Amino acid sequence: MQTNTPPPYSSLVAVGDSFTEGMSDLLPDGTYRGWADLLAARMAARSPGFRYANLAVRGKLIGQIVDEQVDVAAAMGADVITLVGGLNDTLRPKCDMGRVRGLLTEAVERLAPACKQLVLMRSPGRQGPVLERFRPRMEELFTCVDDLAARHGAVVVDLYGAPSLADPRMWDVDRLHLTAEGHRRVAEAVWQTLGYEAADPEWHVPMPPTVPPGWVTRRVTDLRFARQHLLPWIGRRLTGRSSGDGLPPKRPDLLPYDGSA
Repeated sequence: MQTNTPPPYSSLVAVGDSFTEGMSDLLPDGTYRGWADLLAARMAARSPGFRYANLAVRGKLIGQIVDEQVDVAAAMGADVITLVGGLNDTLRPKCDMGRVRGLLTEAVERLAPACKQLVLMRSPGRQGPVLERFRPRMEELFTCVDDLAARHGAVVVDLYGAPSLADPRMWDVDRLHLTAEGHRRVAEAVWQTLGYEAADPEWHVPMPPTVPPGWVTRRVTDLRFARQHLLPWIGRRLTGRSSGDGLPPKRPDLLPYDGSA
């Protein structure tokens, strides 16, 4: 939705996993930016004294998000809280979707009363054989997101239904995380959902087509992806390890934010 007068939001807390942490929108200093930082910078430009916290950590499952981030976020008293979680669970070899739905419900029930506006998302999903086997779980998760939003007054940003974000060019070489352009479009989508005037009304429109790479190039790329990303990812899934083990949140405190890192 859009309004002529932007809502007077003065603070934002982002909760979630690698998607909200900002992978793979890599900055020159080796840190990640991402859609939440971009959104916070735009909100800060409209609201003097704007405060921002980002509790997201890569690799977190929904149970870890509930245990480690939800109560912290609720206690901050922010105007806006974004919650994106559960997708990592759906990509595990064994996933109890009933438990995932229950934990997501618990998170929403705690966060919705603690802010003026809770933002949920239907996460973006690119095409590809690796993710196809998990797609029914993902869509079950998104149905739960829609139901919870309707019950608790949250808004839902539908990234899953955006044609632009299904484009492989929006995804990093690991095929799991968005590029800088992908994160820019997500930030725009959330911005508009919060009621701000659109800067890019066509964020969901795909980029112009280009000549696809040849067969040899695709096979070389597939082999490199499997060796550098897919096999390590499978190894972590099978051993119960996470890429975020031992990592702290990127912005653990709700502090003034001027758009800088």
